[in-house]
Amino acid sequence: MNLILLGLIASFLAGLASGIGALPVAFFKKIPDKFVNTLLGGAAGVMLAATSFSLIVPGIEYGNAIWPGYGVWVVVFGMLAGAVFLDRMDKWLPHEHFIMGPEGPDSSLRKVWLFIIAITIHNFPEGLAVGVGFGTGDIGAGTSLAIGIGIQNMPEGLAVALPLIGLGYNKWKAVGIATLTGLVEPVGGLLGVAAVTFFRPVLPIGLAFAAGAMLFVISDEIIPETHSKGRSRIATFGVMVGFVIMMALDNLLG
Repeated sequence: MNLILLGLIASFLAGLASGIGALPVAFFKKIPDKFVNTLLGGAAGVMLAATSFSLIVPGIEYGNAIWPGYGVWVVVFGMLAGAVFLDRMDKWLPHEHFIMGPEGPDSSLRKVWLFIIAITIHNFPEGLAVGVGFGTGDIGAGTSLAIGIGIQNMPEGLAVALPLIGLGYNKWKAVGIATLTGLVEPVGGLLGVAAVTFFRPVLPIGLAFAAGAMLFVISDEIIPETHSKGRSRIATFGVMVGFVIMMALDNLLG
């Protein structure tokens, strides 16, 4: 039960970072696209390193411990399942990307709610990853994963708040909505940590599922967004810096 509580609290704090990242819109009238793209690139790098070192590698190790010699195949299955899950959510739920426009079925929902649905879809597997990370019983690894997810949530929160300001929303209301989009993460965190705590054989599949879902988001959403306005080089350096930061966190705390 302590692990479940820790996973819930950590995923809540990681989700709350979306609101912290949105705070600049309350104090600055103009935030350059170049700056936002760099931060989003850094978020992609953090997620990529978390996927590799905090989810895939331990997933294979736990898989081999439970099913000797089959760990890598368990992770392959879990990752593909996570990617397919995100793909289906993208197709079934109407939502809108910040730069690339609408996706999913047609909807009469207001544009702002389409943005919120998009972020909610992508925040759930991040919370799931934090919860599963704590479900391994390695508090250090779970903590580094939660910190990494929190870091990547900050530019995501800023990216939510900026278009809301452009749509005429009050700056503090924009910050509040950005904060709320991150609070789906505790739901994913609770489900993840509870599942792998009570059903240990699910652990490697859970790690791999979260990895596949996050990898899908990185490739399908974040990197294309950062490259869409001719800022690909600086966004690429953002990915590199984010990856190095998360790699260091994982080795120092994990």
